[in-house]
Formats: sequence, structure tokens, C-alpha cells
Amino acid sequence: MTAHRRPSLGRAAAVTGAAVGASAVAGGWALLEPHLFTLRRVELSVLRPGSWPMRILHLSDLHLLPRQQRKQRWVAGLADLRPDVVVNTGDTLSGPRSVPTAIKAFGQLLDTPGVFVFGNNDYFAPVPKSPHVYLQRPAPVRRGQALPWQDLRAAQTERGWLDLDNAQATVTVRGQRLAFAGVDDPFTGKDRYHAIAGPADPTAAVRIGLSHVPEPRVLDRFAEDGYDLVLAGHTHGGQVRIPGIGAVVTNCGIDRSRVRGLSRWGSSMWLHVSAGLGGNPYLPVRFCCRPEATLITLLPRD
Repeated sequence: MTAHRRPSLGRAAAVTGAAVGASAVAGGWALLEPHLFTLRRVELSVLRPGSWPMRILHLSDLHLLPRQQRKQRWVAGLADLRPDVVVNTGDTLSGPRSVPTAIKAFGQLLDTPGVFVFGNNDYFAPVPKSPHVYLQRPAPVRRGQALPWQDLRAAQTERGWLDLDNAQATVTVRGQRLAFAGVDDPFTGKDRYHAIAGPADPTAAVRIGLSHVPEPRVLDRFAEDGYDLVLAGHTHGGQVRIPGIGAVVTNCGIDRSRVRGLSRWGSSMWLHVSAGLGGNPYLPVRFCCRPEATLITLLPRD
């Protein structure tokens, strides 16, 4: 007869201790990672044949607060990249005193041609949110105090950036025309695609759509109208990503595989979703999802 031994108390204690230690390390990293800003670089062949390459700096979800001095300096330093166009897809603010902070962070980037749309946290401040609520799919809309989005709009437009909230515009870079169109924040129901509906400009070097939230109903409309690329944010890349699985939630209607980075939408349109540079200050964690800005180099199609 074979005797079956029970694990010793010492071994059980060791296993438990290792698990607790691993959890502590993961928890500590999740608190550190929101401060590890990174620049991602992407190349995309979407320009009309014969066009000059151009570079777009995609910023999103800064969620700025006055105390975030390091983030302000890091964003301001992106001006050294000398992009041709800056695109800001919203959620720049996070509190009532965040507008001067945002302008300081943008710094010399405001001397570069730019376009922007607003996100839900440009209109309303974030509210305390427990992790289990965040993990709901999607998380329910909760509104904090109203934020001075009008001041943010004025500060950007006075320096030449174009407000594309339910609007269209053309930006000319080195003699090449870029056709832009954007919608206001879909998360709070402010998007009005009918205001920009219609075929994208076929004579432009590239046609680019903007939406803070990559909602499928909005992306489908851009694709139908012939846009080459849509830039969005809002998802924070999932914010918490499990190795081998990826993002747990998207906080919108998009599928988890497209929650961060570049993907195809339909047969002819590209989608780039930024994981963003910030988050809800009441839930300051990231795991396997560093905060980011993206430098997108557009190249001619074959």
C-alpha cells in the first residue's frame, strides 16, 4: 500500500509567502508604471503615391493635474521630435485648474499645426471609482464637476490648433493637403456624425478621422465615407493587461484586440488607438500597459 503524504506546513507557508510576495511586487509595479512614459513609433503607408512622408504626433488622455510636473516636462519635450502635425484626441483635463497645466505641457508643440477633439473628462472631472466598477463592460457613465473646456478650447485655437468636434478642416504641410474630420465625445453622446457626413476629399494626400472614443458605430461611418485612418484614445490601452491575454476591458464597444495600437477596420481603413498618458487620478494604476504618445510616420502607398 502506498502512503500519501500531506504537504508540510513549512512548504505550504513557503508557497503562500511566495504568492503574497509576487502580489506585492505586481501591486508595486502597477503603481510605478503610470509614471513610465514611453514614445511609440509607427509607420503606415496611407499617403497618395508620390507624396512626401510626414509625421503625426498622436496625444491622448493626458488627464493632467497641476501636481504632475514630470508629465508636463515629458510632453513638452516631445517638441524636439519636430512633428508635422499634432493630433490631440481628448481627455486632456482632470481638474478645474488643469488648463494652465495643459498649455504648459503642450509648450512649443503649440507652434506646430494641430487638431483636436474633446473627451468626456474635458467636460466633467473624473470621480472616485472602485476597481470592480472599472471592470464592468463598459463602465457606467458618472459625471463629476463641470470643467473649463471652453478655456481649453480657446487656449488651443488661439495658437492655431483646429477644433474638430463635429467639424472638418484641411491642414497643408509642405504643400500637401491633409483632410481631417472629427466628432465630439461619443462617450457622453455629443457626437454628431451627420455634421461631417459625406465622402472624404479624394484629392487630399490623406484623409484622417478623429474620435475620442473608438466606438464601432462611429468607425463604421468613417470607413463608409472613405477615410484612410482614424485616431482615437479613451481606452487607456485597457490600463490593466494580463500577459498572454491582453486587456481585460475596453470601456467602450470596441473588441479587446483593438484596444491599443494599430489595426485594420474594414477593408481599407486603419485605426490607431492610443493607450494615453494618464488616467483617472482615483485609480492611478497600470499593469503591462505603459502610458504613451505615438509618432506616426505616414508614407506613400505603393
